[in-house]
Amino acid sequence: MNQPSLEPHSDSQPTDLYIQPGHLLRRAHQIAASIFHDEMGQLVTPVQYAILRTLREHPGIDQVSLAGLVAMDTSTAASVATRLEEKGLLTRHVDARNRRQRALHLTDEGRTLLHQVESGIDRLHHRLFAGFSEAEETQFMVLLKKLVHVNNLQSRAPFAPPKDR
Repeated sequence: MNQPSLEPHSDSQPTDLYIQPGHLLRRAHQIAASIFHDEMGQLVTPVQYAILRTLREHPGIDQVSLAGLVAMDTSTAASVATRLEEKGLLTRHVDARNRRQRALHLTDEGRTLLHQVESGIDRLHHRLFAGFSEAEETQFMVLLKKLVHVNNLQSRAPFAPPKDR
């Protein structure tokens, strides 16, 4: 399979689109999502996984803080949480500290699902970095984290750590 070159455009290359970072990031996301679905099947979506994984690390967090931690808008996070609750993977209860908020917790089924997908997440990681040396993978991750960090506030739904509870 011919891979597009990252060199300047020539007649043998498909387009200079492949030197534009936005296009390459979109393609990288497409590839990562495709591999995620290959590995997880119908068990969980990438967004559902992010929410469940975050709840495992932050039990009892409210929906607004959860949305900030997974960097998605609050209405999307709430609708995904509702679907996960319907599937029996999390519970939402009125937060005793702030009755206007809901505290979220994984259920036993949610914890079991996260355990079930661990090997798929490992395979996803290995598939994404199959053509990388260990040093290249490390460098790529450092630079990707930096790109996300320095541009966080440009997002429509920036990462926002929870305020002290």
